[in-house]
Amino acid sequence: SQVSNPVKVSEIRTRGVVNGFYYDNTTQMLYVADGQRGLEIWSIEEPSAPVRLGYYYTPDWAEDVYVSGSYAYVADGSAGLRIIDVSDPSNPEEIGYYDTPGCARGVYVSGCYAYVADGDSGLRIIGVSDPSNPEEVGYYDTPGYAKGVYVSGDYAYVADCGGLQVIDVSDRSSPEGVGYYDTPGCAWDVYISECYAYIADWYAGLRVIDVRNPSNPEEVGCYDTPDWAWVVYVSGCYAYVAAGDSGLRVINVSDPSSPEEVGCYDTPGYAKGVYVSGGYAYVADWKAGLRVIDVSDPSNPEEVGYYDTPGHAEGVYVSGGYAYIAATEGGLRVIGVSDPHNPEEVGYCDTPGWALHIYVLGGYAYVAAGGSGLRVIDVSHPVNPEEIGYYDTPDWAYGVYVSGCYAYVADRYAGLRIIDVSDPQGPEEVGYYDTPGYAKSVYVSGGYAYVAHGWTGLRVIDVSDPSNPQEVGYHDTPTHAWDVYVSGDYAYVADGWAGLQIYQFYVVETSKLILYYSWPNPFTSHTCIGFAIPQIDGCDKPHVTLSIYDITGRLIRTLVDDELSPGYHSVEWHADNDVGQKVTQGVYLCELKLQAYRMHTRCVGKLIYIK
Repeated sequence: SQVSNPVKVSEIRTRGVVNGFYYDNTTQMLYVADGQRGLEIWSIEEPSAPVRLGYYYTPDWAEDVYVSGSYAYVADGSAGLRIIDVSDPSNPEEIGYYDTPGCARGVYVSGCYAYVADGDSGLRIIGVSDPSNPEEVGYYDTPGYAKGVYVSGDYAYVADCGGLQVIDVSDRSSPEGVGYYDTPGCAWDVYISECYAYIADWYAGLRVIDVRNPSNPEEVGCYDTPDWAWVVYVSGCYAYVAAGDSGLRVINVSDPSSPEEVGCYDTPGYAKGVYVSGGYAYVADWKAGLRVIDVSDPSNPEEVGYYDTPGHAEGVYVSGGYAYIAATEGGLRVIGVSDPHNPEEVGYCDTPGWALHIYVLGGYAYVAAGGSGLRVIDVSHPVNPEEIGYYDTPDWAYGVYVSGCYAYVADRYAGLRIIDVSDPQGPEEVGYYDTPGYAKSVYVSGGYAYVAHGWTGLRVIDVSDPSNPQEVGYHDTPTHAWDVYVSGDYAYVADGWAGLQIYQFYVVETSKLILYYSWPNPFTSHTCIGFAIPQIDGCDKPHVTLSIYDITGRLIRTLVDDELSPGYHSVEWHADNDVGQKVTQGVYLCELKLQAYRMHTRCVGKLIYIK
């Protein structure tokens, strides 16, 4: 199916109430904390026909589940922590339990310990090296009601209804609170990625907390739109977000660290795209076509006109009195908007694929047309647009941005494609960068391409040499980065359920060797390790090695052993050794070394592999 038109392939009807779940991507098994019905185990090997393999009735109410190895650890309300052997999914059996003093609401397993968010009794740390005989080794009585927990490094992050509690668990027998952040709502769950804690804060939506200094966590800029944030456009001090069923949201971003919604307009359809020009927001509103909204007063946007396009309005670009609509199966539609109160179609061009995104420059419309790649359409005569050239990208063209003589295409799993369009009739690819995840949208500014990259967040790619693009940085956004707009020193990301995210970016430091955070970490199947090589006088390509060691110092795998150019690089490790055998779960060290004339330097990081 197509991401722009998702289709439900199946549904799972459990016997109880789904409170939490754990998905093992390796085995394609889904473990469901099913309320009064305990634990259910499903095979998702065939997504269109999921199969329930087995179940286990826990004594109370299954709130959450975490799977490690052959065991499922269930937070079971007043019945505490239940440990269930799931080596035979058709016949799960409880082999041990620990009756926590409170109400077990959340659980996270790291190493030989289960960390339980235990309601009024705070955080409980349970030793599970012998799953048949779990024992509490320590606890920390949080001030509120512990609902969720995530462990990263030496810290446990607890969603404690009153806010986020940061607890040092390096000594598990004596955990200590080192910091907290009082969220405005009721902290319900927490997830850690890199230096940020993402808090599901009930009615206060998603809060993003910088935890680089665990003793002083601070909230950074974000905005939780009521629905899924699809596309963002920034004009002046305002960001305009196409937010699905919630229509158009107008957000004041004059202070990027504290954005505020100042107005909204609930469009009749499903807002997928937006472009702002001359006091009007033009919204691609899916089945409801093009909506023209007067935003001269951002606090009170009002619809003044509309045009019902024949297809589904997915993207919009406004130029010279015309709105150009990427209308999926309806191709390119050209709508005259010189009178915004009375828009009228003046021409169209039926693209061979689904028209998903559009960029207009110099008399040409560049259309990202899904499986039909990039289409170049002459719109110098808007009443008679004609396709004059195309380039069939390798995957599925979702987004396009044109700068100078190049079209930059976000091509789903084929990453960023750079196409020379100096001859619009014969576009040619000159370079590409295979980004991780799927490329959904792209914005080019100042020699960099900013790619909204789905679940792998925002990727920043140096395109100063279009034939040799290089990733120089990234940020792992909370949910799914769907669109990006760059203005000044800020990147504005439409990030799905996490709404509008605002990031300040800097030029990548190339004066020293840098080993970045790996992602994900901890990981279950693979992790991506990023690193930066510095500029070295008299040496174009220093020799670099990146190796994985176990905690005894034994070499496990050499991932890089080569001469590399300065800049950002990344490599994946699939938890295997040099002969392809899977390693055991545990803590591993990643060593990055650089050797050049009169220069030897190294960096070391920690990786945690969980089966």
